[in-house]
Amino acid sequence: MKSILTVCVGNICRSPVAEAILRAHLPDHSAASAGIGAVVGHDVDPTARAIAEAAGIDVGAHVARQFTREIGEQHDLILVLEAGHKREIERIAPELSGRVMRLTRWTGDADIPDPYRKSREFHEFVFALIQEATTAWVARLSPKTVE
Repeated sequence: MKSILTVCVGNICRSPVAEAILRAHLPDHSAASAGIGAVVGHDVDPTARAIAEAAGIDVGAHVARQFTREIGEQHDLILVLEAGHKREIERIAPELSGRVMRLTRWTGDADIPDPYRKSREFHEFVFALIQEATTAWVARLSPKTVE
């Protein structure tokens, strides 16, 4: 799996942060993000960006985009932030169902709530959940070293 897509709703809080963490820790993989109800054309939410950058995660330039079948087909692995996102992707593109998994697959398989328009503290809570879940994926997708 060399190409990873993270998906949330608006593509301005959760999925771009997950994308940035994966990109930072998996240099041999490509990472991108999209939303199932994207706020198309918008940058990352300022609070989400500030929290990520304070943790050393460079979110970089970002333009929110809508998930499409074509975007999904370009990726080997599609990581969703909520169970409903998986259902929506499978409705749009049933042939992609084998590529779609929860970001939290290795950390309890729960939804990661949307922090949009919530407090900074809630954003920090969500960032910690995303960081934990992406770290678990990084551990599984990183090349293994032989001793």
